[in-house]
Amino acid sequence: MDKKFWIGFILVFIVLSILEFLLNTVFLADDFAATAHLWRPEAEMKIWLFYVVYIFISFFFTLIFTKGYEGNGVAEGLRYGLYVGLLMAIPMAYGMYASMPIPYGLALKWFLCGTVEYMLLGVLLALVFGKQALVKKA
Repeated sequence: MDKKFWIGFILVFIVLSILEFLLNTVFLADDFAATAHLWRPEAEMKIWLFYVVYIFISFFFTLIFTKGYEGNGVAEGLRYGLYVGLLMAIPMAYGMYASMPIPYGLALKWFLCGTVEYMLLGVLLALVFGKQALVKKA
């Protein structure tokens, strides 16, 4: 793992943490307030655990990107982010909808926002790694 990997990992972690904070405390605040009976009280939430999860996601999101990186620029990052976003957001959003009495609108927002979030993170990694021709190892 080279310098670009670690820079990408740290940037993905920071941006993911910021996006998740904004998504959950600003954009979805009304949705969470309307379904407050389903969630732990704020005093009982284990917020620190979210950051452990973000570290895990950031590390493997970056690692997998480096394994398939072709040097095709922003479009490659966007495509990668879309694939991972769909892989992560569909099961999370619709799994929650299937198992909890949340409104469909919340599941849809989770799905759409999660997918866009990963697309942005993919673009970020593409910018970190740059557009360049790579020599494949034999």
